[in-house]
Amino acid sequence: MSADAHPKLLDAVTGQPRVVWITAFAAVIAFMGIGLVDPILLSIAEGLHATPSEVTLLFSSYLGVQVLAMLLTGAASARFGAKRTLVGGLVLIVLATVLCAAAGTIGQLVGLRAVWGLGNAFFIATALSVIVGAASGGQKGAILLYEAALGIGLSVGPLLGALLGSISWRGPFLGTAVLMALALVLCLVFLPADRHERRARISVLDPLRALRHGPLLRTSIGSALYTAAFFTVLAWTPFVLGYGAVQIGLIFFGWGLAVAVAGVLFAPKLAGRFGERHATVLAVFGYAALMLVMAVDNKAVLVVAVIVSGLVSGLLNTLFTGTAMSVSPAPRPVASAGYNFCRWLGGAVAATLVGHVAQWFGSPRVPFLCVAALCVAAGVLLTARERTPDAHEVPAEAVLVGEEL
Repeated sequence: MSADAHPKLLDAVTGQPRVVWITAFAAVIAFMGIGLVDPILLSIAEGLHATPSEVTLLFSSYLGVQVLAMLLTGAASARFGAKRTLVGGLVLIVLATVLCAAAGTIGQLVGLRAVWGLGNAFFIATALSVIVGAASGGQKGAILLYEAALGIGLSVGPLLGALLGSISWRGPFLGTAVLMALALVLCLVFLPADRHERRARISVLDPLRALRHGPLLRTSIGSALYTAAFFTVLAWTPFVLGYGAVQIGLIFFGWGLAVAVAGVLFAPKLAGRFGERHATVLAVFGYAALMLVMAVDNKAVLVVAVIVSGLVSGLLNTLFTGTAMSVSPAPRPVASAGYNFCRWLGGAVAATLVGHVAQWFGSPRVPFLCVAALCVAAGVLLTARERTPDAHEVPAEAVLVGEEL
């Protein structure tokens, strides 16, 4: 999707049918779950007497289950229909968030976050197809609405977590449960029933078979290395800063806005000028440089670097996915599922290991150095010669499939 072809926000949001607004509202709440716990990580550690390594498992369990479930979403939607799959995901999220608020140990909380990740996988992947299928004004308008939902969710999640978390670390979970319950009721009442029609069967193994394609595999591995850095910033920075919930929430509110703006407005322009793959290489090396800056022992520098990293993350979220969609001969839904499996696996592993790495080396700054090296490796991997041309237009789906967290 070129920069010139990108629709204006006003054109995209006017005159949309009710089903699109309801699904988009639910998507905002679902995306909020990514950064919701970020401002309350320290509060959770104190309240449940947990170590930083144990608390970061809240990200790895959420992501790990979501990674595996992404391989099942297409098959589930094909068998049960979009509404049943979407509503089933919402039910799991509501149950998980309510129980999270009542958790008595860090182990219980980690397990419930895994259930939350399962529900999120089924909901988010299906919500995309619902919005694209029902939106007026064509696919591009639907894509911009989904991008807007992503940006609002990423930025509001940390802010809501900060405001409710300043009262109690259980507050953000209760708040999310209430909002998700509202979204569940709206979807049950207003989304059209699934049609009884024959749907194409999708194998769970199809996304993994798509990774046999060399360029797609290299792009997916490169994205996994970058995503490890992305979640190191998200899951570890609050422990390094040591600020209260409100301060962390405001920092990551700015970060989330930067992610949304760069992904929607700047990534297509950068791809149009340099080509998707070359632009991705430039951006991932830039992200490596930011990781080195974060390793500097200065909290003010770290805060600025976190917010700036949101801009580069917004670029990479779109560019990596655009590259994956351009180089793969597989159908885009299948290629994107395989790509996302690798990508978010990198985030799950990083969130699990980041606290241990800091302990092993005796320094909270060492994880940033480690992921800087991973980003360099990703850039080198992407510079391998490809027989396919370097596309100068980001596919319309790119901004979306790369954001299904």
